[in-house]
Amino acid sequence: MQKRWSRAASTGYCLVAALFLAAHGGAQTPDTAPVVPPRTGKREKIRLFNGRDLAGWTGHAKYWTVQDGMILGKNTDPVPVSTYLLTERKFSDFRLVFDFMLAQSEMHSGIAMWGRVATEKGDPYTYAGHLVMFPSGYGFYDLYGRNLIHANAEPARKVGKQHDWNEIEILAQGNRIRFALNGTLISDWREPMPERIQEAPIGLQLHSNKAPQEVRFKRLELETFPEDRLLTVKSQN
Repeated sequence: MQKRWSRAASTGYCLVAALFLAAHGGAQTPDTAPVVPPRTGKREKIRLFNGRDLAGWTGHAKYWTVQDGMILGKNTDPVPVSTYLLTERKFSDFRLVFDFMLAQSEMHSGIAMWGRVATEKGDPYTYAGHLVMFPSGYGFYDLYGRNLIHANAEPARKVGKQHDWNEIEILAQGNRIRFALNGTLISDWREPMPERIQEAPIGLQLHSNKAPQEVRFKRLELETFPEDRLLTVKSQN
C-alpha cells in the first residue's frame, strides 16, 4: 500500500476494508469470477536467489543486501514510498516457494506480481499491480488500483508467525492465485478483471514506513508454467 500515512491509519483502513469485503461478499471467489485457464509455456525451475548476491535483481542498494544466505530489506531512515527488489525477468504463470521473516517492525511485506514498475509514483522501484501481503496485514491488494481485493487475515493469522520464519507458496495460474502459509492453504482466489493481469517482474516489498524495519527472504524457488498443484500443502482435495 503506497500511501504516506501512519501505521495506525494503514492498519485501521485495512480493518475497515476487510469488514466491508466480508459484509458485501467482496473479494471475488473462483465461483463468481471468470475462469482463465493456465497459460502454456516452457516449464522451468529457477532459483531466483543464488544465496550470494543480487544477480538477477534490481532495486535500491541502500535498502537491499545479502547476508548469511538471506536477502535483507532494511531501512533506518523513513521510506516515503514502498519500494521493491525486482526480478529482471518477467513472469505470468508461476509457482514461488520461499521462506520469509519479519525481523523488525509490525508493518507487512509482500510479493508483487502481474503489474508494472510505477516510476511516476515517486520511486524508481515502486510497483502498481497485485500484492500478496504477509504478515500483519495479510490479504491481496491492488497497488495504485482497487486497494484491498481479497481479505484472508483471519485464517492466515492462525498459522502465520509474526517474527519467525514462515514457509510461503504462491501458485499463480491464469487468473487464479493460491496462497499457502506454513503448509496450510489460506486463499484460492480468481481475479475478476483478468485484463488487469500482465507478464511482469516479481517484487519483494519494503513498505513505506517512518520507523526502522527489516524483512528477510530466503530460498525463493520459482517454477514457470507449473503443474496445477501445491507442493507445500499436505492435504488437498
